[in-house]
Amino acid sequence: MTLTELRYIVSVAEERHFGRAAQRCHVSQPTLSIAIKKLEEELSVSLFDRSSNEVITTQAGERIVAQAKKVLDAAEVIRQLASREQDELDGQFKLGLIFTVAPYLLPKLIVGLREIAPKMPLMLEENYTNTLTDSLKRGELDALVVAEPYHETGVVTIPLYDEPFFVIVPKGHQFEELDEITQDDLVAERVLLLTEGNCMRDQVLGSCSELASRQRIDGLTNTLQGSSINTVRHMVASGLGISILPATALTENDHMLFSIIPFKPPVPNRRILLAYRRHFVRPRALQAIKQAIMMANIAGVTIIEDDE
Repeated sequence: MTLTELRYIVSVAEERHFGRAAQRCHVSQPTLSIAIKKLEEELSVSLFDRSSNEVITTQAGERIVAQAKKVLDAAEVIRQLASREQDELDGQFKLGLIFTVAPYLLPKLIVGLREIAPKMPLMLEENYTNTLTDSLKRGELDALVVAEPYHETGVVTIPLYDEPFFVIVPKGHQFEELDEITQDDLVAERVLLLTEGNCMRDQVLGSCSELASRQRIDGLTNTLQGSSINTVRHMVASGLGISILPATALTENDHMLFSIIPFKPPVPNRRILLAYRRHFVRPRALQAIKQAIMMANIAGVTIIEDDE
């Protein structure tokens, strides 16, 4: 029995497909299948039911896979403990970021890290929160940059910064005459939001109670959807509707495309977090990430101090 075989059975159990599991493990399907068959023979038990199109873990297999995950986690801790003898800021750091943060934070983060941790290059992945979390728990990522609310068993978070939301409207829109906008002002407007499943859509609706209430009553009758912040920005600029964006997604040249209007207090906002597995053994690397963000002087955000 080897750690490689244990990784194979965990991958098959999670993917429910030998081909996808092989791709995830970066091996050929025959190699993975032969290794699992060998392990089953060694244990004298069938781990998977292969009789249908979708691979199902047997009852005995479920217990063995659960223990295999613990063994793999323990092996990772051993590897990381050994790395403590080396410089924690020397070596690749695998960082995942949600789509609505990555394009705006990364340029500033990387500039700061060049000074703080020049020997710690970033391996980056942009994705949705759920997908990134799965990768974090499998040990494929070292840490994530995500937004509240975020609660996962075995995962610890460090608050990074708070950023307010702003309303953006097309040139010539009646809201251009306002110094501030209330949530009530949004109710009669065609509001562009990100597609369902995107966490920032949920954050906007969670922060803007009037807009959320209308969503529950009217569904999508007066709301349009965009696949990315950049898409939403350009739809607003074209005159299709208005939208709500975080401070970091706005630039000093945006006034040429559309008008930006602040909310009247209390201002809707979101909190950005750094998430990592409990017992992660490169704490200095995590602190370097936060320090680089603090040094970046990101316009419009409020950095959260360590003692908050």
